[in-house]
Amino acid sequence: MPLFSRHNSPARANVPASARLAAPATRHMPVAAPAPGAMASTLLKRYRPLETRATGGFGSVEVCMDTRLQRRVAIKRIPLASPLSVTPESTRAAALAEARTASMLQHPNIVSVIDFSYDAEYAYLVMEYIDGMSLEEFLAAVEGSSLTYDECAAIADALVQALAFAHENGVLHLDIKPGNVLIDHNGHVKLTDFGMATLTSAAGFGGARGGTIGYMAPEQLRGEVVDERSDIFSLAAVLYESLCATAPFRAGTPADSLKRIEKGVIYPSSLLADIPQNTEEALLAALDPDPAQRPASVQEFGDWLLPGLGSSREGRKSLARIIAQLTSDEAADAEDAESMCEHRVWELDPAEGYLGSRTSRARAAVSGVVSGLSVAASTASILAAMGLEPGAIAAAAVAMGIAGGIAPQIGSALIAAGFITVVLNATDLIAALPVVIPVCALFIGWWYVWGRAYAPASTALSTCLALGTATGDPVVLAGATAALAGYFLPPVPAAAACALGIPFAQLLICATRAGGVLSGTAALHALANPEVLAGTVVIALAAALVSLALARHDRNMRSSRGNAMLIAGGVLPGIMVVLLLWLANPMENPLMDTYSMAVALGSGALSSIIVFICVYALGYRRDMPEGDRP
Repeated sequence: MPLFSRHNSPARANVPASARLAAPATRHMPVAAPAPGAMASTLLKRYRPLETRATGGFGSVEVCMDTRLQRRVAIKRIPLASPLSVTPESTRAAALAEARTASMLQHPNIVSVIDFSYDAEYAYLVMEYIDGMSLEEFLAAVEGSSLTYDECAAIADALVQALAFAHENGVLHLDIKPGNVLIDHNGHVKLTDFGMATLTSAAGFGGARGGTIGYMAPEQLRGEVVDERSDIFSLAAVLYESLCATAPFRAGTPADSLKRIEKGVIYPSSLLADIPQNTEEALLAALDPDPAQRPASVQEFGDWLLPGLGSSREGRKSLARIIAQLTSDEAADAEDAESMCEHRVWELDPAEGYLGSRTSRARAAVSGVVSGLSVAASTASILAAMGLEPGAIAAAAVAMGIAGGIAPQIGSALIAAGFITVVLNATDLIAALPVVIPVCALFIGWWYVWGRAYAPASTALSTCLALGTATGDPVVLAGATAALAGYFLPPVPAAAACALGIPFAQLLICATRAGGVLSGTAALHALANPEVLAGTVVIALAAALVSLALARHDRNMRSSRGNAMLIAGGVLPGIMVVLLLWLANPMENPLMDTYSMAVALGSGALSSIIVFICVYALGYRRDMPEGDRP
């Protein structure tokens, strides 16, 4: 039996597997409901009413003080039957069980339900209090009744994560609308009222089949089988309205809304000339009347919609600033509220890390600093091999380091040019050509494909060269390069930077030790070293595996699946370095074994520490292909 497929007509409401497990008695025997008003009396003993936030045909929301924990909560009171309802008691009981289970979802972008209970007349949801406003209120209050691209990205990203988590747990929302999207004073977005669509339908309120006319998918309007694609339709309708300032399918009756859906929407680009093409295509596909033509999952919809739309982090800041202004009691306090809000939105965001939460340029800055130091160190080694005076070496190294820090792509090119220069300057031309030509070809090919497109790729290469020349061994600290490359880069560019960096570092070490003299025979002999060959393969593999593990960690965090892949990504480079030094350095005596093991453990530990420091300081978010392109 499909987990998502269920009939949503007022006459029937199936209970998902999770609800059946949570409340099996509901399906087999009637449960005596508490007497009318009994639950209300119990609630009033603990929760003291402060103000009424919303009232309507289907329930009311009361802001209350929890007298035990001294915190505000929101209590939603939901009638279990309309005056004209003929819904059987068994259907209402099943709907209550499903609503209870669905409302207990725990996710950062879902409003938490503290308690769920009911009596003979009402169901009661005790929810966390969101100090802010709904998206419906926000759109009504702002100029143009629409969001900026950054604000829409923040809303869309949060809702996609919330729905992806719910769908993975077998729960549909079926009533996504601006009124159910809440934004707090920090700009954080949360989706509320999971499970309420089923309860609305079972209670017999209106002909809306549990949802809201204007946002429901056509199959839901017709009372047909619904699945996660129905939620995708509703989400797209909300985002379309948020961008284009018009609800495309709002109507007075389900039949009129169906006619509007079949007619189709005005292309967003007709209203917003600069809307990204992929965003428009994603919206149009998600609003297709045929469920089979919509994205298969909400995560697929998000991956299609979000790239290039805007910065969700900047969007959260903007939402927070505006809500601070809109909810300020006095206009004179607006500036202070905005300042306080700015301070709050700088709180640590694990996806951005300690530094990334404070500036969007943190990753680029860290990459630039590492690149600058690496370029300066490599340049100093090359210039020393050319016999320059210490003062000239220091001045040139600083200048080159600054250039490499500002543009890491230029930094890696400067090191390559310096290597070619020192070899040609000190080596006979005929003897140097077998070295210079292959190095030029490999470096130019790598730089054209990855080095110029990914700034961290050039940073990783420069770091590998600097560590090699500083230690005289291209492999001993190469795990640090693998850690940096794996964190900053996708798997293939990360592996490519290490695969080129270790042999290049070996040649640079040989050239600087010999005063720039490096013949083809000497280069071949240096590269044939088993440690270099093993290091090239193992370190490149380590960089790719770290990148894959951290990318998986990013996906796991978005769906609240824990930190297992972060731990794997952190320990991988350490394990690979220890394995490498064990394979490439067979030892014959116990003293050498002890020394090599100490070196291996130290290098491996450093590699793992670098991964964890990067994740803490710069976050786990993985969008480097866009962010690092020049």
